[in-house]
Amino acid sequence: MTRKYFGTDGIRGKANEGAITAETAMQVAMAAAAELKRGAHRHRVIIGKDTRLSGYLLEPAMTAGFISMGMDVMLLGPMPTPAVSMLTRSLRADLGVMISASHNPYQDNGIKLFGADGYKLSDDVELAIEARMEGDLSALRVPSADLGRASRLDDERGRYIENVKSTFPRNLRLDGLKIVVDCANGAAYKVAPRVLWELGAEVVPIGVAPDGTNINKNCGATAPGIMQEMVVKHGAHLGIALDGDADRLIMCDENGQIIDGDQIMALIAGAWHREGRLKGGGVVATVMSNLGFERFLHAQGLELKRMPVGDRYVVDHMRANDYNLGGEQSGHIILGDYSTTGDGLTSALQVLAVIQQAQKPASEVCRVFTPVPQLLKNVRYKTAISLDDAPLQDAIRGAEGRLGGSGRILVRKSGTEPLIRVMAEGDDEKLVADVVAGICATVEAMDAGGADIPEKKAASV
Repeated sequence: MTRKYFGTDGIRGKANEGAITAETAMQVAMAAAAELKRGAHRHRVIIGKDTRLSGYLLEPAMTAGFISMGMDVMLLGPMPTPAVSMLTRSLRADLGVMISASHNPYQDNGIKLFGADGYKLSDDVELAIEARMEGDLSALRVPSADLGRASRLDDERGRYIENVKSTFPRNLRLDGLKIVVDCANGAAYKVAPRVLWELGAEVVPIGVAPDGTNINKNCGATAPGIMQEMVVKHGAHLGIALDGDADRLIMCDENGQIIDGDQIMALIAGAWHREGRLKGGGVVATVMSNLGFERFLHAQGLELKRMPVGDRYVVDHMRANDYNLGGEQSGHIILGDYSTTGDGLTSALQVLAVIQQAQKPASEVCRVFTPVPQLLKNVRYKTAISLDDAPLQDAIRGAEGRLGGSGRILVRKSGTEPLIRVMAEGDDEKLVADVVAGICATVEAMDAGGADIPEKKAASV
């Protein structure tokens, strides 16, 4: 069955258009309830959201949908995605919902669904929910006497804060560290500064004044420039930048130099390996992770398992093969011992633990490997282009031949926009730039002679 709504990270698109309307949100809720209700017990669903204006549109619509199907709803308000996952498990809910478009601008929004185990729903379950959305759900509504109830969880922040703090070594504190934390005007704007302060740090918070439209706007993990500037300005020891739903982390050292997801994973992998805590014999990452990261792991006798882009593919491989560390270069870090999904704040604490144990500057501790020159360019297209088309395949093979065994080529389509992403890496920076430019030129030439793409009903990831 072809997906109409769900993508690699739930349903996502422009708010109040396509799939991200109140009507569709209610349908999703009703269909998910119909698919996941099991047994005669009183069913419960947890709903969290980020700080987007459109959260006020989608949250009540989904609440109504679940209540109409006899499920009780517990509303969290603005909370990080990993908090929703954690609370779904700890409160023994049947389903968790996060209303967020993660790092996207405020005009977008999305719906992520978690099962009772705190993991994102499988492809099969999402397809079953889509099938129910295409049918008549009205016959499945419960009688008025069996309607669900809605309530707000009063201590949701405290529960998540204590859970995150429990992942930090008990014998350590953050006393003496000045930390800039950029909350992207998003879901972690209250909890992240508090966790760091309670552990002893001097905190410089930014991106903590959400107004419904400024989430991720020139701030957060996808725009860390202000964080870098503030670290240098305030003489801080390092910076932490989260994205809109706080499942992504980018850091910088005391000089304002970026520490990306690959460096973070390498640091944690090395520390856990030395302590005998690393499971699976390596790390699960994606095809985007730097070749330098892979070489670093190999030197430690560890493996890098590469999955397609998307944290769900990383998590699936981790669960199936008993790994406890994985993630993406973009900063989604999954710590299987602590969380079922990416958690930027918990990941930051693991880095801070290594820094405090070493008693050295972040610039020394967090530069674990030397990255291989890597270049990513996006080519926007308007016509139907297949990655299997002969001209593009010829260009890719030619680029691979030029790089030889010292580099990689990756060409893929974006899941959210009409973009073809062209990435190359290798030891020769100029050669990497040349091969990327050549493939991009091929895509542009193909687009100029192709047929227009028909409009899609929904934009999903």
